[in-house]
Amino acid sequence: MKKKKIDFWFSIGSTYTYLTVARIKNIIKNISINIKLKPFNVRTIMLEMDNRPFPPSKKIKVDHMWRDIQRRAEIYEIVIPSMPVPYPLKNMEIANQIALLGVNEGWCLDYLELTYYNWFVNKLPAGEEENLILTFKELNLNYEKIKKNAVTNEIENNLIKQTKIAKSKGIFGAPTFIVEKELFWGDDRFEDAIKWYNK
Repeated sequence: MKKKKIDFWFSIGSTYTYLTVARIKNIIKNISINIKLKPFNVRTIMLEMDNRPFPPSKKIKVDHMWRDIQRRAEIYEIVIPSMPVPYPLKNMEIANQIALLGVNEGWCLDYLELTYYNWFVNKLPAGEEENLILTFKELNLNYEKIKKNAVTNEIENNLIKQTKIAKSKGIFGAPTFIVEKELFWGDDRFEDAIKWYNK
């Protein structure tokens, strides 16, 4: 019998993913769940769908998003960031290639938490040098070596493959959680995914 798992499909660049990565380690620690990290490039999928969810032209919607994230951060009792934060990201592909390398090497979850913290709290855009240098200094990992290993054709192609797999599973946004064949989209569906996992 296959062991049940929650596939956590994330894309650094998604704003609501801040809420998930800021609390996921505590959730894993407090309840016994098997979570698999699945980085992908949500921008590729959204562009294919002609979907730009929070462009500057939709200021009312963008302002609501920032306030909504603050409210939910307060509910979750995580750090409430001052808004807005730098958005959209210019280097999200690099940020997610590094995440993919982190999955392979076992430090992805810590990287996710810190790179988002440095983006949302310290206002250093994820994927850019200032954020990455600080993040890997805090992780006590060699940033130059990691960046060199992450910007290879192999990792770039693997991220493209991951994105195609995400699309084939019906994923259209991030964060997304998949339990067996059930898809749960959005941070506010994380608890629903956990309930399904525990059925």
